Parts: sequence; structure tokens; C-alpha cells
Amino acid sequence: MPVKGTDGERTRRRLRRADYEAELRRLQVELVRMQEWVRAEGARLVVVFEGRDAAGKGGVIKRVTEHLNPRLARIVALPKPTDRERGQWYFQRYAEQLPTAGEIVLFDRSWYNRAGVEHVMGFCSQEEYERFLRQCPVFERLLVEDGILLRKYWFSVSDAVQEQRLRSRLEDPVRRWKLSPMDLESITRWEAYSRAKDVMFAHTDIPEAPWYVVESDDKRAARLNMIAHLLSTVPYHEVAPPDLAVPSRPPSTGYRRPPRDTQTYVPDHAARLGRTPG
Repeated sequence: MPVKGTDGERTRRRLRRADYEAELRRLQVELVRMQEWVRAEGARLVVVFEGRDAAGKGGVIKRVTEHLNPRLARIVALPKPTDRERGQWYFQRYAEQLPTAGEIVLFDRSWYNRAGVEHVMGFCSQEEYERFLRQCPVFERLLVEDGILLRKYWFSVSDAVQEQRLRSRLEDPVRRWKLSPMDLESITRWEAYSRAKDVMFAHTDIPEAPWYVVESDDKRAARLNMIAHLLSTVPYHEVAPPDLAVPSRPPSTGYRRPPRDTQTYVPDHAARLGRTPG
């Protein structure tokens, strides 16, 4: 099936599921190799995921982290700031989430909230907004100068596909929680968010930390493209794994398991379902 936005610029034939899953698997193996390099080298990797509501950021983050060690790869999705945090330097609560040596941190939305939703929805003053645009490049240059690998991805979705995805969430009981009144209002403020994004890029698309745009009307292609690009920008190499072997089980010393009726088991819900042979 072709995927097409109303602007007519994003027409492509969707990847076959088998091709998508095979390439995703290959890329996820490489992500694990990259993770081991980050751990072994004591590197610090920060990946920023930004974009409109329903642009597919969450799905990409899920695929990136699916096989990574959660002790080494953290997802940061901060709630709205507390009263105490509102009194801090704006970047302070984000700086607290930065990785230590050997860690990967993925920001599911980041300090760029100020350049987008806070500005468009009037949650910050014009003075705070302009200060952010001045300070953000300085902040990011400091991160890069200190050795942090900073990657910033903007997920670009067409108006038609965004509306389609928001409507599908409204009808899906396991995804409805993703919707808020502010998400739905983003439809009526499409142009305001577009202008805010253009200004944000003009100020923060810097050589030390450029923005990378991911076309995301086709979710499968967006996931593969983003992961492949991330891997291409990190100078990792395969780290030899430790020598491990499953030992032989020693002879029994006479242990006997307690009778089953002395323990409480969960009911066998699965037994009530239909089963296929084999």
C-alpha cells in the first residue's frame, strides 16, 4: 500500500513486513554491539526524540531499546515540572538526567519542550522563550565539548497521517491513554507548531549538534531509517564478549521439592483458551 500525505511529497510503497522485520532484527543486533562499545569505552550517548504528536517517536524508542540492557540504556520522559523545578534554571532538570560513563540516555521529548509546546500553548513567557533560543546552542556545545555524543532527531509527519493516528488512538482502548486534550488541540494549531519548529531549527541546528529529520508517515521505514542513521554516526566497533559456558549440572544431593499443594499457584487462565496442534 502506498503511504501519502496531503502535501503529495511523501509517496512510497510500504515495506513488506518480512523485509521490515528482517532488517529490524539486523539493526537491533548492531544496537546491542553499540551498547557494549559504549559500556566498554565509557562513552556517553544522548539521543533526543522530538516531533509532533503521533509522529511515531514512541514506537521508534521501543524498537531501539527492545533488546538493550535497561541498566545501560535509559528512557527519560519527564512529566511537567514541579513548583520547585519551575524555580530552577530551565536546563537543570534535564542536566540531572544526562548519562554517566558507559550509559545511553534516550529523551522522549526533551528541553525542546520550551521551543514547541510551551511556546505555542503559552506555558512560558516570551522572555523565557527567547532566552531558551539563546542558551540552548550554548548548552549543547558544552555537552559536546565535554565528550557527550549528542544526536537529535525530528520526526516529521503530515497533517493527514497525524489526524488518522490520533483518531485511531481514540478508538483503541490500549492506546487511548496516549491522548490528551493538548494532543488533540495540536490539530487546530498545526501552523503555529510549524512556525515554532522552523524558528527552533534556525537557532539550534548547529554544526556541533545538528538536527536530523526523519520522515515518519511510514512507521516501518522511519524506524529503520532512524536506527540505521544513529548507528552510522557512532564510531563503535564490536567488543569481544567474555568467555561464557553453561556448566554441567552437579549430581543431586537429595533435595526434594515441597508438595505442590503447599504453595499457591496462579489459576491456569491459558488452559481455557483454544490451542492449535503442535
